[in-house]
Amino acid sequence: MMIIEQLKTAIQHQQLAPLYLVLGQEEALIEEVRQLFKQSLPAEELTMNFASYDLAATEVAVAIDDAGSAPFFGERRLVFLQNPYFLTGEKTKNKLDHDLASLQTYFETPQPTTTLVVFAPYPKLDERKKLVKQLKKSATIVDVQKVKDHQAQQLVGQYLKTQNVTIEAPAMQLLVSKTGGDYSQMMAELPKLILYAAQTREITVAAVNTLVASSIENNVFELVPLVLQKKVGPALTIYHELVLQKEEPLKINAILLGQFRLLLQVKILFEKGYSQGNLASVLKIHPYRIKLAMQQIKHFSKPTLAAAYLGLEDIEVKIKTGQGQPALLFELFMLQFAAQKTA
Repeated sequence: MMIIEQLKTAIQHQQLAPLYLVLGQEEALIEEVRQLFKQSLPAEELTMNFASYDLAATEVAVAIDDAGSAPFFGERRLVFLQNPYFLTGEKTKNKLDHDLASLQTYFETPQPTTTLVVFAPYPKLDERKKLVKQLKKSATIVDVQKVKDHQAQQLVGQYLKTQNVTIEAPAMQLLVSKTGGDYSQMMAELPKLILYAAQTREITVAAVNTLVASSIENNVFELVPLVLQKKVGPALTIYHELVLQKEEPLKINAILLGQFRLLLQVKILFEKGYSQGNLASVLKIHPYRIKLAMQQIKHFSKPTLAAAYLGLEDIEVKIKTGQGQPALLFELFMLQFAAQKTA
């Protein structure tokens, strides 16, 4: 398995393999890999020697035929396979008749004058399938798994350095908070922040506050500590602000419910000896969210977390069955939860 830096070196030295598997879900890294491969071809050859196939819309036989063709007026063809859902165990309603036997044959003996790149942005592939086994055996695997919080900050800092721009430490923390520590989201916000800092060459807290919008998830997350601390007034204020912003009460409650489910899971598993790193892997949650959850559960017992979770679950049932106004249900929940004597 290689990382992007190793891929860059291989491309610079024109040492390309005939078959690659890009494995992982970090969209910013996936896009970087796409661009690196496209840069491996001379610009004037891209039209004739590059093709990308969406396998959710095109039969794989078309792509195999292209990959097996000789390059036009050049030394190498470049072919991308996108959305190869048949490599996973997921059932889909797609009615395309993919010739997977021919694809496996191609994986066994890939065309030496073609670089075939298979993009697999899935949590996991179905290792039981012969096709997957052959692909992993034959391909050079490029790792684009989700970047952890501290790595994301380092990579963002490194990228800004190449743009001759710095970022204040508090501004970086605010960017992490507003994006949930998601590297791809952070990278997506950088172009406008860099443009905003064209004169000063420094990204400030004010710039991040002005230009980076908080998602509904982040806005709802502000409710969590207020609920836990039983601060009825501030919690209701934020709730009503979200409703005024046209956020659906059921969606607000669903995000809150999910967050309290996570807190309860982290509390239980942590008490069983799981480390912060293990929790992210076991729960398949971004490490930054685990980090925040670890900070919150220190001060609250399982009965408190469970009471909040069950109360929010009751709200969901009542909203879905039309048993009361959502805002009044949340207010009643807060009053009842605040009155409970749990630790």
